[in-house]
Amino acid sequence: MITPIPNQERTECFHKMLMWDLHLLELVLLSITLKSSTTIQEMGTRLSTPSPSSPDRFLPVPEPTVLLEPWRKGDCGRDELLHEVKEFKPSTEVLRIVLYGPTGAGKSSFINSVQRILFGRNAMNALENSTLTRTNVTKKLKTHKLKKGRGEPYPLEIVDIMGIESTDGGIKHEDIIKAFEGHISDEYIFNPGAAITNDDPKYKKNPTLRDKVHCLVCVLPADSVSRMDDKVFEQMKHVRDRASLLGIPQVIVMTRVDKACEMVSQDLKKIYYSKKIKEKVDVCCVNVGIPLNAIYPVKNYSESITQDADTDMLLFMALRDILNLANDYVEHELEKDE
Repeated sequence: MITPIPNQERTECFHKMLMWDLHLLELVLLSITLKSSTTIQEMGTRLSTPSPSSPDRFLPVPEPTVLLEPWRKGDCGRDELLHEVKEFKPSTEVLRIVLYGPTGAGKSSFINSVQRILFGRNAMNALENSTLTRTNVTKKLKTHKLKKGRGEPYPLEIVDIMGIESTDGGIKHEDIIKAFEGHISDEYIFNPGAAITNDDPKYKKNPTLRDKVHCLVCVLPADSVSRMDDKVFEQMKHVRDRASLLGIPQVIVMTRVDKACEMVSQDLKKIYYSKKIKEKVDVCCVNVGIPLNAIYPVKNYSESITQDADTDMLLFMALRDILNLANDYVEHELEKDE
């Protein structure tokens, strides 16, 4: 005969079985949770770690090098600029400008490029150095009298001088100042160790307006202007301060734009859409103190022996404004003498 289990014991037994089942359920749920967490972590690791054959989707997006809008717009075409420049009539017999800047910036190359666009063919007025070796090829003051045709003089003279260097091997800023004030005669040989003195045979004590420079042109290379030594900019500041005091107009011609930007090297028409060229122009503006609207990026004819319309356009734009600024200064000086 089976003895019945008292109700109290039956309840206690049932309670123990229930607690055991709950404990087992907790273990099962904990196991599932741990497995799920591990799986999610592995999935996250796989997503965040790129495979060797796929690009890293989490690398920073490079900034665009092409501007949506040009930072400068041209105002006329090449033929119009050519006519305006070649038929320019100054208010004096001839205008004079001086080029100054660091060694290897392309001063002599700019002179030859200007003569070339006036001729419409290859020309070499100034002695140039190779673009690969930036050494001072210009040792003396040389006035280049331009022509617009065979035997036909052009009313512009460009004065070429020795380049500025961060060491003691370049021109003194005092000599640059004396040059644009008209005190130094042609063929004077610069001495890197000392500036010209008043008793030098090549020193003009009383220069006329014809002897003086009517526009000061600073030539800077776009591909290395950001790395130029502060000592070079310090000398330029002395020059700029003196020219400003005399009211002489000043511009920057920024050369070697094709070496500073790959996009511009492939297509010169895109120069005003290049963010890199705009940044180089800003560097020139900040370090020299000349406003943006007086800075002209150009490409010299240092390699090509054939004419290029886009290269011509940039050179013509710079030359046209230099002529107008120089003539404005001459007119102002003539009015003072009346």
